[in-house]
Amino acid sequence: MSQTTAPTTARAVKTKLRAEGISMIFRRDGKETSVLDSVDLDVYDGEFICLLGPSGCGKSTLLNSIAGFLAPTSGKVTIDGEPVTGPDPRRIFVFQERGVFPWLTVEGNIAFGLFKLPQEERARRIAYYVKLVGLQGFEKAYPQELSGGMKQRLEVARALAVNPDMLFLDEPFGALDSITRLIMRGELLRIWEAEKKTIIFVTHDIEEAVQLADRVVVMSARPAKIQQIVEIDIPHPRDISSPRYLELRDGIFEQIGLAHKV
Repeated sequence: MSQTTAPTTARAVKTKLRAEGISMIFRRDGKETSVLDSVDLDVYDGEFICLLGPSGCGKSTLLNSIAGFLAPTSGKVTIDGEPVTGPDPRRIFVFQERGVFPWLTVEGNIAFGLFKLPQEERARRIAYYVKLVGLQGFEKAYPQELSGGMKQRLEVARALAVNPDMLFLDEPFGALDSITRLIMRGELLRIWEAEKKTIIFVTHDIEEAVQLADRVVVMSARPAKIQQIVEIDIPHPRDISSPRYLELRDGIFEQIGLAHKV
């Protein structure tokens, strides 16, 4: 599937983000390191996209470029037809390291970006997102009193509470144990289907990508190009033992040069 062909899912109604010819060269101590090589990618409104590739290939660099944190060496990014020139409060980045504020309660963390709202609306929104991510009863708790999965749900709630246009997530579940990761994938999908946000999610976990994404963008080793875009044409919730799931998963393993054997 080409980078510019729209998926067949009902969610794909318009182009939300367009990356054209994104290249990134880092220069240090007189040496150049090419990280991204002419990456083209269209993302559609309401899509869940996973950027997948080996560690160090440039996935996070691409995510930071399209989010406006890094200016590409060449190429351009537009969102809703407008050039991306820097971070924008309409688009929230959830970093690999947890970003909850340890000195604030669950309520305080969710309220952090809501200071301009009237008190009643702020309270309503906090209550809504506490319930959405399943943290009822922990409103007054501090992060150190929460499990790893609860902290991750809190960060997602804080990101969603400001009503962002898009969410950029950089391996947000990487520090969690395998069982908690499975739970968080289900939670994120539930929230995504309720909120209809456009999500771009970085991972090096093939199973995670196939379980979550509408489309999986498979990136090569550095300097990264897009090797293939795989449409995951299976409805949620996905049966990870179904023949089609296994076919898609194993096809990606083959694409990156790994034969998946149990």
